[in-house]
Amino acid sequence: MKPIVKIPHPVLYTPAKTVMSFDKKLMTMIADMKQSLLNARNPKGVGLAAPQIGLPWRIFITRPTEKSAIRVFINPEILSASPIPKTTHEKDHKLEGCLSVPKIWGHVRRSDTLTLRYQDEKGELHEEEFSGFMATIIQHETDHTNGTLFTMRIIEQKGKFYQIAIDEEGKEVLDELELP
Repeated sequence: MKPIVKIPHPVLYTPAKTVMSFDKKLMTMIADMKQSLLNARNPKGVGLAAPQIGLPWRIFITRPTEKSAIRVFINPEILSASPIPKTTHEKDHKLEGCLSVPKIWGHVRRSDTLTLRYQDEKGELHEEEFSGFMATIIQHETDHTNGTLFTMRIIEQKGKFYQIAIDEEGKEVLDELELP
């Protein structure tokens, strides 16, 4: 297991390199990524890209629910995607967060469906369509392989940032963060 790197680590802002060798070293990287994702707490992650553990490669893994099997995506390329909504209806969109940007949340407008070309651990090429939450995860993780963080998307979309706070009754609430 490798620790998850946090902002402002430069690997998070640098486009990752294409994986060319599907060998034992790659399998070790994937095993490290899986352990790091499984050990993530508060919050538990639903995806993890190689740059998030300091490795500059175009690899990410997903686990949308605790019961889901971990899937591996190597050299991902979004071939097509539905239009990004012009507005965010906050009640319709879950808050997005990131293990590398702790305790910060926000709404990001993303495509509802997409077609992804990727390779598996053996190097075999696949094309697959994804929708809903899985499409959101894939866009977030593909952004990581391109050196883009979800916080950059929030700024581009003129969105708001939130942090979790505890109210007078001891319940978790969202507080909007004021940016300078």
